[in-house]
Amino acid sequence: MIRKSSSRRRLAPAAIPLTLLLLLAADPAFAAEGAADDTAAAESVAGEGPQAAYGNEIVVTARRRSETAQDVPIAISVVGGDQIDSTGSFNVGRLQQLAPTLQFYTSNPRNSAVNIRGIGAPFGLTNDGIEQGVGIYVDDVYYSRVASATFDFLDVAQIEVLRGPQGTLYGKNTTAGAINITTNQPTFDFEGKAELSIGDLNFKQAKAAISGPLSDRLAARIAVSATSRRGTIYNVTTDRWIQSQDNIGLRGQLLWKPTDTLSVTLVGDWNKQDAVCCGSVFVRTGATQRPLTRQYAALAAAQGYIVPSTNPFDRLTDLDANLNAGNEIGGVALRVKWDVGPGTLTSITAWRYWDWQPENDRDFTGLPIVTKSQNPSQQNQYTQELRYNVSGDRVDFVLGGFAFYQRIDTQGTEAHGAASSRWTLNPTSALANDPTVLDGLTARNTQYLKNTSLALFGQLSWKITDRLTVQPGARINYDKKDGYYQRLVFAGDGSPVTRALTDPVSVARLGVFTPQEYAPSFSDWNFSYDLTATYKPARGMLVYATYAKTFKSGGINQNGVPTDGAGNPLLGAATIRPEAVDHYEAGLKTEYWNGKGTFNLAIFRTDIGDYQANVNNGQFGVLRGYLANADKVRTQGIEADVAIRPSERFNAYVNGAYTDAKYRRFVDAPCPPELSGGTNSPANCDISGARLPGVSKWALSFGAEVNVPASLFGQEGQVYLGYDGSYRSNFSSNASPSIYTWVDGYSLSNIRVGFRAERRLDVFGWVRNAFDRDYIDQLFVGPGNTGLITGLPGDPRTWGGTIKFGF
Repeated sequence: MIRKSSSRRRLAPAAIPLTLLLLLAADPAFAAEGAADDTAAAESVAGEGPQAAYGNEIVVTARRRSETAQDVPIAISVVGGDQIDSTGSFNVGRLQQLAPTLQFYTSNPRNSAVNIRGIGAPFGLTNDGIEQGVGIYVDDVYYSRVASATFDFLDVAQIEVLRGPQGTLYGKNTTAGAINITTNQPTFDFEGKAELSIGDLNFKQAKAAISGPLSDRLAARIAVSATSRRGTIYNVTTDRWIQSQDNIGLRGQLLWKPTDTLSVTLVGDWNKQDAVCCGSVFVRTGATQRPLTRQYAALAAAQGYIVPSTNPFDRLTDLDANLNAGNEIGGVALRVKWDVGPGTLTSITAWRYWDWQPENDRDFTGLPIVTKSQNPSQQNQYTQELRYNVSGDRVDFVLGGFAFYQRIDTQGTEAHGAASSRWTLNPTSALANDPTVLDGLTARNTQYLKNTSLALFGQLSWKITDRLTVQPGARINYDKKDGYYQRLVFAGDGSPVTRALTDPVSVARLGVFTPQEYAPSFSDWNFSYDLTATYKPARGMLVYATYAKTFKSGGINQNGVPTDGAGNPLLGAATIRPEAVDHYEAGLKTEYWNGKGTFNLAIFRTDIGDYQANVNNGQFGVLRGYLANADKVRTQGIEADVAIRPSERFNAYVNGAYTDAKYRRFVDAPCPPELSGGTNSPANCDISGARLPGVSKWALSFGAEVNVPASLFGQEGQVYLGYDGSYRSNFSSNASPSIYTWVDGYSLSNIRVGFRAERRLDVFGWVRNAFDRDYIDQLFVGPGNTGLITGLPGDPRTWGGTIKFGF
């Protein structure tokens, strides 16, 4: 059974705009009157800042300019800061419950993936040599490491989830979409807010922000957030709870406005995680093609090993290696906006760093098989974006350029212990009964990546009539990646193990770790373009259709590559071809009941050639996983959102998605465990037609809130009751679908009740996963094709309370 954590609250009326090509009767009175009303609505909201509440127009910057979400021909989910707080959606992992086509998977912060509509990043271990397919942007600054998605949102005003390729304005790293995060900005009026939450599992979360003037032309804002929680899995070996939360973040901003036409914002942020993480629990075993003596049951019995529980929802593990997920991210950015000529010139200069200090137990058991598995990594990135926006009566356009440089250095260590010989080597060999053969065997990896990217882009929006708008866009991009990978192997006594050694003990060791060294490189030019047509057949109605031709840049394998019969690296596998993407989308956006209700619909299809897939090797240390190109992948589906607020006392929403994502042609894919491990097992399998991993065909989010007037502590306000639910159907948790790794569908419910006084006080209690559903976030195939399947159980029922102050 597999589930995900849930927390949902009312989605904005424009939440999750989508696309379906429909032609409807026109309203003759619409042309002039509707345009004027839309402009007035946008201006009235723009002064209040981003928000996502029923009955209000929602201002977004999805096209790098401010406009209402219902006027943007993009499938877009909008989540406001208040909604994030009330639903407990304080990171991307929880945000996915509000946006059905957003998927987030993580076994630790580095090995995390954010996908939209089933595509974006290969499912499995992260490889630094490729780009993500979902770009993450905070105040226009690109965050290249998906590990940033595991941190708490800090002083967020609004989050826009843009679905579908955004390559023209957001770049090659957005073939599946983008997450555009806007934070609260410094103000020249003094204001502040504070929030405190406590709950079971020793959950504690505190947030605070203060903003105000330092002079007539200088304003500052500072925000802090801290979250801690006991883990949800108990380790009987170490007598500790694991999968804990321990996050702290700090963000400071200075705004200088020397004139009414120029603003300069300097931003610095720092975030740190220090969780006891990350592990898994026993879920099941399954038969593989290995001899019975080399499958899990026999191997465990040979060493007298018994797992602490065979029920994953007992939440017990016995991992014996050190666990750590030290994660630090920070940076500085300078944003300049200058109204010059007929438009606005914007410059964003940024430096960011990422420091990753992990420790893992990669054999997934309490036996000393793999005693150390860690790949600490350090990254620095530099970005510069320059763009010029012009808005006119009939023509809007943006022109810009983008430069990116990244350097990642990684130092890996993997070591085996005293139980490895008996577990890893063929039991018919005498060496399997000699613990010293593999005890202390260590691989030390050194790798670096240099990544350079340059781009020029432009987008034009031409209002041919008051009803019809045509929007072409284009981007030219240059990419260059240079890497280095070296693996050295040492025996337990510290002596090097090389391919020149031919004695039986060395041969056995080389079967676990193979020395390897290569220096891959890749460079390429790519051209992306798109064309969108928008038509307003009636007031409060928008129809649009889009075609986009885009790409995800090629890459290099940074975790090792397969070897030939002599143990030499196959250099042809060192580079990965770019993904070629053809995307078709059409949509309808409507407002009714004088803006008290919205209905949005989208239909889409994305075809990808040379899809970048993750291939995991079955042996312990030969490869952690490498990348390969699948011939063809396709995702298609339909999404719909309904939101209503008939009065100030009630609102409700339903967001749904059907996604059909599959490999159209992948004839040389890795085989699932049930077909692997035997002497006659195929080297590869044809999984053409199989569903992509991590994709549920059906996903829903739904909820409602009702309130009545009341007073508390001398404050006039509302007593409210809210419910948020979610559902997702089953999905595959392995790159090649396996009968052992299907996760059952599940539904979750969250309830909250409280009192709020507008902008001053909000006190509420909450229960998440209210019916205590058992579910699993993700399943893992144990190394070595022994048939072991482990997993991460989702959060149990949790409860607590939150109090918020504002002034």
